[in-house]
Amino acid sequence: MSDNELSLEKILAGSDADKNQPTDYQAGFAAVIGRPNVGKSTIMNELLGQKLSITSHKPQTTRHRIHGIYTTQEHQIIYVDTPGMHLGGEKSINDYMNRTANSAFADVDVILFVVEAGRWTKEDEAVAKKLKGIDTPVVVLMNKIDNYKNKEDLFPFMQKVGESVTMDTLIPISAYKKSGLDLIKKEVLKYLPHQEKIFPEEYITDRSQRFLAAEIIREKLMRTLGEEVPYGSTVEIEQFKYDEEEGRWLINALILVERKGQKQIVIGKKGELIKQMGIQARKDLIALLDGRVHLELWVKVKENWSDDARALASLGYDDNYSS
Repeated sequence: MSDNELSLEKILAGSDADKNQPTDYQAGFAAVIGRPNVGKSTIMNELLGQKLSITSHKPQTTRHRIHGIYTTQEHQIIYVDTPGMHLGGEKSINDYMNRTANSAFADVDVILFVVEAGRWTKEDEAVAKKLKGIDTPVVVLMNKIDNYKNKEDLFPFMQKVGESVTMDTLIPISAYKKSGLDLIKKEVLKYLPHQEKIFPEEYITDRSQRFLAAEIIREKLMRTLGEEVPYGSTVEIEQFKYDEEEGRWLINALILVERKGQKQIVIGKKGELIKQMGIQARKDLIALLDGRVHLELWVKVKENWSDDARALASLGYDDNYSS
């Protein structure tokens, strides 16, 4: 896919879709929702059969809405990965993520509500309340069942979920063990309309390569630093181009933090941490771009960016689905 993403409005208008689809073809949207760190992005990646959304053990890794497109000869399922719906957090970025997650309820054909087996929190309860009264079918995905040797131990929890969520069905799964994924696809297809492809068949997402590059780098930041990663950090791509003469991609990225002390945390002693992030990110970027990559990472302090609406918009955190 080129760096200039095709507008969603143009795609939905069908100007680039195949007009010769059979009438029994199915296409539609399935939103993947739930609280932070419950496995939504991992599930979507497994359903797509390739990595698209970034993952880490840190809550609120996903900050944007991302469409993952799974196309076959019979159907096209567009999975909508969303930030985790969370309570608390008064900064502008928290408000943005919750708005983005809530927007997934609109104009989708089915909602996949992910919960963690054996664990029901106040945030799960808040999501369940939002689902009450909506007309869209709801399928609960009970993830991480591999943590239970005796599945009968989950019956009380399943009853609790059944009492709390207005749903059409519940599917026990394990994204880690890749079990139950075929059941998800079969269930989703029950609710998709019969219509032509929404996206061209070669598309795997509606996001640009530039956006995906920034996400890859942010993933390495979160995985490398673990609990030490500054929450107020993000990645801004300054240069993203292919050099014909050198035969490689040239990518310059800024890791933005909010305080001077955080800058040194990201860089690490003698620059070892940022070097490690660069090595790991470059491997994934080579796979993404299918070519050689020259990557340069820098760290810059941008005070209070996560609570500044203008700064958020300039960094792609806005409601206009910027890439």
